[in-house]
Amino acid sequence: MGRIDFGRKYLQLNGPVKIRLDIRSMVVTAIILGVVIGVALFSLMVGTIKLSMAEVFSALFGDMTGIKRTVVLEWRMPRILAAIVLGAGLAVSGSIFQSITRNPLGSPDILGFTTGSYTGALIVMLVFKSMAFTSIAMGALIGGFATALVIYLFAFRKGTQGFRLIIVGIAISTILGSVNSMLLLQSQAEVALTAGAWGVGSLNGISWEHALPAILAVCVLIILAMMMNRPLREMELGKDAAKSHGVRFEGSQLLLLVIAVAITASATAIMGPITFVALAAPQIAIRFTKTSESLAPSAAVGAFILLSADVLAQRLVPGMVLPVGVLTLSVGGMYLVWLLFRQARSAI
Repeated sequence: MGRIDFGRKYLQLNGPVKIRLDIRSMVVTAIILGVVIGVALFSLMVGTIKLSMAEVFSALFGDMTGIKRTVVLEWRMPRILAAIVLGAGLAVSGSIFQSITRNPLGSPDILGFTTGSYTGALIVMLVFKSMAFTSIAMGALIGGFATALVIYLFAFRKGTQGFRLIIVGIAISTILGSVNSMLLLQSQAEVALTAGAWGVGSLNGISWEHALPAILAVCVLIILAMMMNRPLREMELGKDAAKSHGVRFEGSQLLLLVIAVAITASATAIMGPITFVALAAPQIAIRFTKTSESLAPSAAVGAFILLSADVLAQRLVPGMVLPVGVLTLSVGGMYLVWLLFRQARSAI
């Protein structure tokens, strides 16, 4: 006798706001977050100054003083928290874009928003000759939003269609890539070297002063994105179906785009353009959970990818700390080739 499939299991929370939670997604998210905590503790222990687990916990919750407390709380903790939160943010941003475009290639780095943020930062560094962190961060934010506005205006015609958004985004990204190369070639060698190194994407040297504002901003934006989870899922069914379910399609779409662009620009402003985390994390989460219903698994996977890549980048080459963007670009490039190959095979 065949086995009856009663569908997926959900946990229903009834209160002022009714919430339905997918059990499998919750379990997968909890497991990945547990692994993230383990990687974070490992990262706090290893380095030039090696610490035991007891010393790490004493620095975090005890009364330890001296250089070991400084290493844990001032040197390593900002970098780890930035990797976790910004990685989660990039994954949420990628999940939003992939849901809106209904295409696994929809991510801020493919659509050009990351490139636009880099362009804004380069203009500040190379045109206005300012290397102040606040100025560079503001330039990246303005560049990201300006690029989003241009792409949205070109892609908008009787509603923004996913395929058109991807094509316009790739075109704008290519143009901005040429602009970035021109800016670097026309600047002085020392300044161009610094700007080029920032453009790889790195968490090296990050401090609480730089990391905390971006961490808080991205956390707020992730919460806003979670609150928009239901309209986002309805929009995956198409414009007509979403509207029939009571979703204000154009307004919800615009708000989600603003949230996704703000997350990307905030992350890029702090650590430079980190590619492929936003592209890969949502797809990996979908394969783990067997559903695209929640943003939480994508956030957990994104946090794991960026934190693990940063830990590996610090120890891959003895005596050298690689920018984390080098690792994500290398691994992400192979993932993109696999994804394109898979898409091509499914189309045959």
